Amino acid sequence: MTPKILLVIAALLALQLATSRVVWASDPSPLQDFCVVDNSSKVFVNGFVCKSMDDVKAEDFFTYGLDKPGNTINKLGSNVRAVNVNTIPGLNTLGISMARIDFAPRGLNPPHTHPRATEILTVLKGELYVGFVTSNIGQTNRLFTKILKKGDVFVFPQGLVHFQFNRGHTRAIAIAALSSQNPGTITVANAVFGSKPSISDEVLSKAFQVDQKIVDRLQAQFWMDNNN
Repeated sequence: MTPKILLVIAALLALQLATSRVVWASDPSPLQDFCVVDNSSKVFVNGFVCKSMDDVKAEDFFTYGLDKPGNTINKLGSNVRAVNVNTIPGLNTLGISMARIDFAPRGLNPPHTHPRATEILTVLKGELYVGFVTSNIGQTNRLFTKILKKGDVFVFPQGLVHFQFNRGHTRAIAIAALSSQNPGTITVANAVFGSKPSISDEVLSKAFQVDQKIVDRLQAQFWMDNNN
């Protein structure tokens, strides 16, 4: 082969690799009008198997109750009601979901990430202090924060740790839209201190540069909170 042909082949391979990464990094793309989840299927795929078009009903694209306030009587003072593919089977392959978030006064939606989605949040009532932290850029994890009032909108980039806090003395409500049918949620404190089985206290002690007794107390507290 001539050098020119080899160069063309290399370029085509690079293009295919780049394209493949883009495809696999996102939700499955629809190849038909819709792909409503077939909950009776035992086949395991990346996403969900479609049921027959003949069996699809309007209810497959419907849910209700987002007008009702969530119960915020808990230690965090917040409640998240997710509307994703597990709630609306018609969302399968459509790459979108949403959530209603209710906050009691001083309520917190604690630091967490959505590994598969960017989030855009709109405040419907009250005032929220929100923010996200960048990934490890050099030795710095930069924090971006904003005070949001009714009607304000803020974006949390995909995969980055973020939070929302109602610093006021009245209830707050927000609606979030997310760029995945199933964004996933990793609550940082729960994942680190409440995993099953537990992460070694020696590992956590060294990571956080604190005494192992502090780690033991935190793990015990998370265990109690999740088993009561």
